Amino acid sequence: MTMPRIGPQDGVAWVTGASSGIGAAVALELARRGWTVAATARRLDKLETLALSADGLPGRIVAHCGDVADPMAMAAVVEGIESVHGPIALAFLNAGIAPRNGPGLIDVAAFEQVFAVNLIGVVRGAAAVAERMAARGKGQIAVNASLAGYRGLPGAAAYGASKAAAIHLCEALQFDCERQGIRLQLVNPGFVDTAMTQRNSFPMPFMVSLEEAAARIVDGFARDRFEIVFPRRLAWLMKGMRLLPYPAYFWAMRKLAGEHRGGRRDGAV
Repeated sequence: MTMPRIGPQDGVAWVTGASSGIGAAVALELARRGWTVAATARRLDKLETLALSADGLPGRIVAHCGDVADPMAMAAVVEGIESVHGPIALAFLNAGIAPRNGPGLIDVAAFEQVFAVNLIGVVRGAAAVAERMAARGKGQIAVNASLAGYRGLPGAAAYGASKAAAIHLCEALQFDCERQGIRLQLVNPGFVDTAMTQRNSFPMPFMVSLEEAAARIVDGFARDRFEIVFPRRLAWLMKGMRLLPYPAYFWAMRKLAGEHRGGRRDGAV
């Protein structure tokens, strides 16, 4: 089903997790293309600095502070954005974390923390805008997941599971969103040069810059594809790994992990 194109003429863009990394870069790229961008994160000072950096661009960035892990915050943020700036036409639900594992085989606290942001935070953001978009008969929601959600990776149990859940969530919601006239997209980046990946000590093939990642994501918003995925070489490799039977997959992962034993392997992509 072909959805109508969404652009700055239809309303504002909303970006969560916008204080740094991919969120900040996408907010700036949208402003370069004429959007008014409502940027949300926990730290107001970071958002205000981001807004100032958009001065002189065709669009602008406005700060709307909020925590995706707060059960009530997202509904309040969306209400505030729409009451001041008009309807949210495009929502990029990007907020995400990759905490380091604590001691022990399974760090329960890390799982609770990462799922509260990477999955439940996405659900809260989507719920806050979806009904409004459905009432208007159009809108666009994009969820930032990761290629790390394709299959289980060593050292990435909490992060990878949260991203796999986000992928599954989008695949399931696609049917309902389509019926309501909402374009739902899934963003699956590989390694992007951010503060999150800079702490990794293992090789990160086909790394892309923040600027390139933001351009690819925003270009993808304008296309009809459900999945926005990059870089292609890593994406096809990971897609191929999904087809391997478990014995072959575990053998390959053990070999790769063994080659880089001794470094910290958090698996954040």
